[in-house]
Amino acid sequence: MKIKLYILFFLISTSLFAQKVTTAIDVTKNKIGAEFKLTLKTDVDTLSKVKFPEAKNFGALEVIQSYKMDTVKNGGRYQLIKKYGLTQFDSGQYVIPRIPVVINGKPIFSDSIKVEVNAVKVDTLKQKMYDIKDIALVESPLGNWWIYLLILLAIAVLGFFIYKYIKKRQSEPKVEEVVYKSPIEKATTLLQQLEKKELWQKGEIKHYYSELTDIARNYIEEEIHIPAMESTTSELIEGLRKASKQKKLKLSNETVENLEKVLKQADLVKFAKVKPLDFEIEEDKKRISNSIVTIHKSIPEVVEEDDELLQWNEQQKELARLQKLKKQKRVRIISTIGIVLGMLMLSVLGLIYFKGFDYVKDNFLGHPTKDLVEGKWIYSEYGNPGVRVETPKVLKRIDVATSLPKDAMAMIKEMQTFGYGSLLEDFYITVSTVTYKQETQIDLDKTAEGYLKIMEAQGAQNIIVKTEDFDTQKGIAGKKAYGTMSVLDKVKGKSTKMYYELLLFSQNGGLQTLLVMHREEDKYGQQIAERMLNSVELQTTTQE
Repeated sequence: MKIKLYILFFLISTSLFAQKVTTAIDVTKNKIGAEFKLTLKTDVDTLSKVKFPEAKNFGALEVIQSYKMDTVKNGGRYQLIKKYGLTQFDSGQYVIPRIPVVINGKPIFSDSIKVEVNAVKVDTLKQKMYDIKDIALVESPLGNWWIYLLILLAIAVLGFFIYKYIKKRQSEPKVEEVVYKSPIEKATTLLQQLEKKELWQKGEIKHYYSELTDIARNYIEEEIHIPAMESTTSELIEGLRKASKQKKLKLSNETVENLEKVLKQADLVKFAKVKPLDFEIEEDKKRISNSIVTIHKSIPEVVEEDDELLQWNEQQKELARLQKLKKQKRVRIISTIGIVLGMLMLSVLGLIYFKGFDYVKDNFLGHPTKDLVEGKWIYSEYGNPGVRVETPKVLKRIDVATSLPKDAMAMIKEMQTFGYGSLLEDFYITVSTVTYKQETQIDLDKTAEGYLKIMEAQGAQNIIVKTEDFDTQKGIAGKKAYGTMSVLDKVKGKSTKMYYELLLFSQNGGLQTLLVMHREEDKYGQQIAERMLNSVELQTTTQE
């Protein structure tokens, strides 16, 4: 009897503490791609080892998230909770199968659950259809400023090297005639330069004698004024003797004879190819040098009475030298600027030829609406009831109440207008909201006509209007008026042809409007208008 009681107690305790897995799911019906959150729970003692499955799929459903296991302590036992995120991208009915949870080495299965995946309903009559947009080019976060910086640096470096080149060419030594103060200074200087050449030491004896005698002949011709350079040796000596008597030069026969010896020796070297010895060459050089000095001393001294004139001449020479340096510097600067500007002009003409004038204008000369397209846009709400729209710049509040008739203002409860630019500029945006004191039936066609009349009063001419229905992406119906007009600037006397698009919406007696204007052929203005109109959404009015 006792054995039977022990067996019964054992079976009861085993059934009470048998391991089990509880299964739960947050929803049984969901849309395609939405998450089903599956929860598995088990209750074990502190010594049990539990392993939840790590799989990529549970049946036909994909495991997109395996959450961390939660542990809840309950006395001497633990409650382990494991959650999984499941999804399916095809509509239909599916079964999450029994999932094995290993407890102490034995698999314990969860319950299976049936779920349903529903397709997303699309009503093509209410939902607008749009063309596939072109691939959007993502600009570098650095922008294009570094390209322009490199171009400027290249131009600066090029200009620097051109300037240096012109300066070098101007500073290169030119063969100019050296001006000497006196014939004796010239002769002695040329004799010193001749010795530095070391011609006869190098074997160029004929060349040496030719220069040596030319120095002496040139000195005599300039100092005594006889045709020494064209005369033969005998003619030169005879002319020197006559000039000595006429001008009362204190020349000794020895001086004249020494000069004659050297001239005759030079004739032999040049025409008879005689080669004197080294000491003879040295003697001839001394004779010429002494002859020149002796002739200079033999000339009667002339007292210079006009020292001030000589000083003035020196000042004029220095002034001419400074003016020449300034002129050279001015030529360098003008030439450098001219060359750089010429290269820039050729580059611009090349870009215009290969890329077109619009490319050069947009990227180098600048284009205001292009900057707006590429700038940072703002999505904001304006007025009451609000008009939510994306704009290239924040719209500022403007006061237009003074331009409306008094009887019209008497009907208005609240009016708010926001804008960017003006009617006389190349680009213009206004957003306006109106609520009336009493419920009013609004004819949007007539409202558009009235709106354009106000613009006509502000300077618009030759307005062409076309209208069509317009719906926002959320299906709020309105009216769209579009066309062209000429805007006259009375100050400049200039007329500009503009393209405009005007949206009008009427809700519960309230009026919401959006106007975008740009030059007729401005492709960037057209892009701005298209982006703004596609982003428009409205806050519905509530009549108090």
